[in-house]
Amino acid sequence: MFKRWLLALLARVSLIILGLCCCLFLVYLLACKPTSHSGHQAVLWPGGATSKEGYMALLQEREDSHRHYINSLTKQIAQLKEALLERTQQLQDSLEKAKTKGILPRGLESLHKMPTQTDLKEFLRSQLNHAEVNSGVKLSSEYEVIPYDTFTLQRDGLLSIRMYQLETGLSRHPEERPVRRDRRDELMGAVETALHVLNGPEQHRDIRRKHAYAPSDFVEGLTRTERDRGTVYELMFKDNTSWGFTQLVLFRPFGPVVKVKSETVDASSILVNVIVPLSKRTDAFRQFIKNFRQVCIQQDGRVHLTVVYFGRDQIDQVKAMLDQTTRETRFRNFTLIQLNEEFSRGRGLEIGARAWRRSQNVLLFFCDVDIHFTADFLMSCRLNAQPGKKVYYPVLFSLYNPSIIYHNHTHSPSLQQKLVIRKESGFWRDFGFGMTCQYRSDFINIGGFNRTIKGWGLEDVHLYRKYLHSKLMVVRSPSRSLFHLWHEKTCADELPPDKYKILNFSDRGRQKCGGCWRSGIDWRPNCRA
Repeated sequence: MFKRWLLALLARVSLIILGLCCCLFLVYLLACKPTSHSGHQAVLWPGGATSKEGYMALLQEREDSHRHYINSLTKQIAQLKEALLERTQQLQDSLEKAKTKGILPRGLESLHKMPTQTDLKEFLRSQLNHAEVNSGVKLSSEYEVIPYDTFTLQRDGLLSIRMYQLETGLSRHPEERPVRRDRRDELMGAVETALHVLNGPEQHRDIRRKHAYAPSDFVEGLTRTERDRGTVYELMFKDNTSWGFTQLVLFRPFGPVVKVKSETVDASSILVNVIVPLSKRTDAFRQFIKNFRQVCIQQDGRVHLTVVYFGRDQIDQVKAMLDQTTRETRFRNFTLIQLNEEFSRGRGLEIGARAWRRSQNVLLFFCDVDIHFTADFLMSCRLNAQPGKKVYYPVLFSLYNPSIIYHNHTHSPSLQQKLVIRKESGFWRDFGFGMTCQYRSDFINIGGFNRTIKGWGLEDVHLYRKYLHSKLMVVRSPSRSLFHLWHEKTCADELPPDKYKILNFSDRGRQKCGGCWRSGIDWRPNCRA
């Protein structure tokens, strides 16, 4: 009996101890269970029915905690700034009193007026306001113009900068990768800053702009430095539409880059009216039409052609080429104007510009028959000209005489093979201002060409100087997509000295080969223009 009673007692005691252990274990679990201040359900063990919601609640709790901590730090920083400003004001008052009493200690004169962050911001803003960024400034001559440098990203495995510059220094390379590392880092930093701005939260407030910009969207950049103001960067990025572009202007006022503006450019609505004055030269016009069909009709599609023909000789051939183009391509956006008078380039462009009868303020491209351009240039023309604000004066690359450059070749290279930017093949025609993109309204308001100039030359310089003397901004930069094809020229013996000087200088450059002058050449041009 005693043994049975003892076993029963032990069994009861064991059950009681087991129950107490279970209660303690439950109390431990409840005490160690994570809680949520936001009222979400507690986290259960992984695999439970609400484990995902529990983890989300825990993350939300930690995020709220971090947010509170950041807010606390922000308040402390603001309090420290207020205390610093208060102490600065007290020091300023003390120095003022000491100066009034004449007891200002030596060496503390510079502390009398301490610059603040507000003063720095005002100075940088004044640098931006005085620089030629938002509007042009009046210049006395073409020698005061600060040209832009053009740069793009070269995608040959690694991203690298490729520059097209007028001031080439000792290298004399019109196209090169910047040798100086600081120059490369500067331009790459500007592109990275632009991408950061375009992909920032401020740009994505507009629900219509969901495009995430990448370095591959960078089209072209223009940069120039005003030595007493800072450096301006005009960067073009392609949007997610075929005709959409975003132009971002940045300014570095010898300090951090400051965002100036960011605007979207819809290039699909910008029609370019290509105006070509012509007299004879049907062979050159045939080459021009060939390039026009390939670039303007097949690739671009938003172009109108205006040909102003002087005289009657060979005009039937010009009409035949235009008619053939219409039959084969169904392109009808062209205008042929015939003038029975002596050739005058300025008058031809003037008549071509004023002949536009549509209500649209068309973008004019003043072109010559011996100019070769690409679809990229037409896009640069649209992006760098703005009615009432900017006119575009690209610096074209002029090719040397191919009979001199390729005299040792068995077969002359094709035209596409000649269109390369190298110091052996040509030069930047920085003294020429004939090729330009400007809106018709600006051309009319500025007064157009000087109608007293006859023949060839100087009419473009006079128009260029008009814009320099105005408030419009002149964008002057080398274009990698605009070429002047070599051709022979003549000028009459009675040519005025100013025109003869320009033509003679032009012919010297066009005959140059690889840094050496061709010997035994009479530099006076004596072939047809």
